Amino acid sequence: MSTMDQLKLDNQLCFALYASSRAVTRLYRPLLEPLGLTYPQYLVLLVLWERRPQAINVKELGEQLLLDSGTLTPLLKRLEQSELITRQRCEHDERARMISLTAKGTALRVQASCIPGKLMQSSSMPAVQVSALRDQLKTLLSAIGPAEM
Repeated sequence: MSTMDQLKLDNQLCFALYASSRAVTRLYRPLLEPLGLTYPQYLVLLVLWERRPQAINVKELGEQLLLDSGTLTPLLKRLEQSELITRQRCEHDERARMISLTAKGTALRVQASCIPGKLMQSSSMPAVQVSALRDQLKTLLSAIGPAEM
């Protein structure tokens, strides 16, 4: 590939990732809207559903989602206002906040369980290819490391 070809937009990995990420997030919107969730809120709930009934501190949650506290805090406040989570001070460290699901947040998992399947239906790619792509992206992220938070 020539130097000039390397500078074409269509040859940029970053643009393919960016455009794909936006397109996938857009597919989630109509699936999450009936649940009253945004995509980032859905990601928080995915982590909490995996860990339930165990609580998680905000720092760990941010590390898992690759989000800084400035982004995560308002997101958590909205989830708390929607009565899906609770935020409580940690017993061992007053500065830390522990995040737990409420009964309403736990119950929402049942409604959300159809989302991955519906998302797959909206793609013309076979599930095995989507899984392989996800694994390749995880490998790429591991190789380059997450962005600074």
